[in-house]
Amino acid sequence: MSDSGAIGPAGAAPAASDGTTTRGSADSWRVTLPCTRAEAEAIDAASDLAIDAVLMTTEEVEDDVERWRLDAYMDAAPDAAMLAALAALVPSAAGTAPAVEQLTEQDWVTLSQQGLEPIREGRFIVHTSAHPIAADPAAGTRAFLIDAGRAFGTGHHGTTSGCLAMLDAMAIEGQRFAKAIDIGTGTGLLAFAALELWPAATVVATDIDPVAIDVTRDNAAANGVEGVTLIVADGTLDPAIVEAAPYELVIANILAGPLVSMAPELAAIAAPGATILLAGLLETQRETVVAAYTACGCTLQALDRRGDWTILRLSAGAERYVPAGPFDPKGRDGWALDI
Repeated sequence: MSDSGAIGPAGAAPAASDGTTTRGSADSWRVTLPCTRAEAEAIDAASDLAIDAVLMTTEEVEDDVERWRLDAYMDAAPDAAMLAALAALVPSAAGTAPAVEQLTEQDWVTLSQQGLEPIREGRFIVHTSAHPIAADPAAGTRAFLIDAGRAFGTGHHGTTSGCLAMLDAMAIEGQRFAKAIDIGTGTGLLAFAALELWPAATVVATDIDPVAIDVTRDNAAANGVEGVTLIVADGTLDPAIVEAAPYELVIANILAGPLVSMAPELAAIAAPGATILLAGLLETQRETVVAAYTACGCTLQALDRRGDWTILRLSAGAERYVPAGPFDPKGRDGWALDI
């Protein structure tokens, strides 16, 4: 099953328009409607939906373009106007009564990810407290305890597991990095994996959502990970990130829209020839994302398809990219909802 946050993979901490994270509560509600993949992609691509709710789309039957689902999470019982606005997003559901559910005082991300079995990607095993691994990992294997909760990135979504596989493959190929940054770190998992693979590297993990940074800090302690620098930032727009540049490895597992919008700034912090690992995009969005980075001097080196999702590995240009003008904020609105 594939998911996307209101515009990106499921599991993202739900965020309000001001970027704060929305927790489940006795006053939280969910509205569910069936939809098609085309409708889900349209929701994913939108950056200006005037709907006061967190939207998530889920692929219910793998590779079935007709069997997707829209879930909308909100802080109050939906009124007729809200139900009409949601129905307008999914015309294929015309005539279907929406399922309306009041949620309990539990984090809705945790509810949506219960029962997650451990996953294995390369040398990594990722598991939750509810599903501990049976024995100590074999030599050369690293297990991470990442509970489903307030931030995206347990490793169970194809985008995150694909990034783990790509990182592991790069280490096997003999690539070495002295400085790495994980933009939109979520739970911190990809930053932890990078530090595990390249322990001498300086690793920075950033997220626009302060809650995600708190979660990453807790996960680092739970997994005995030390040395990852944590920064709350909107993309690269923080002096500490820019001053520490350039980075030899840039990871961004977020959304197609923000990935395109952030292409100049991600390319600008990349060292010449740096590896740029991108995820959170649907295969149908690949050409648009690749084009944005090609315009910044990057070259596509490899890709990994995971159902409808695609992970990209690019190489920065031989000379460090210098943006021609100020960064364009278009397309990055709401990127904390993601991948």
